[in-house]
Amino acid sequence: MKMTGKLIKGTTILDEKAYDIDDSEGTYQERLEKCLVEVCAQLGIEVPMWLSKNTREYVRFRRTSFYADQFFNPVIFERFEIRVDS
Repeated sequence: MKMTGKLIKGTTILDEKAYDIDDSEGTYQERLEKCLVEVCAQLGIEVPMWLSKNTREYVRFRRTSFYADQFFNPVIFERFEIRVDS
């Protein structure tokens, strides 16, 4: 599983990082969570709140976006987008 995370402001990508994990490490949900935590650490941001809209988007498109209101602290970007490639 490979997750790519992007920090986006307007139409500009401020930063982009990727994390790859072996598919034999735990359940799918555990790998997804580990990838999200690692990508956030690489980008220097806190882990956002995962809402039901994120689950719906992720199941349908293998990607989802997090907005400023999903972070506890103020952020310098408008959107944090993750995408998973199997």
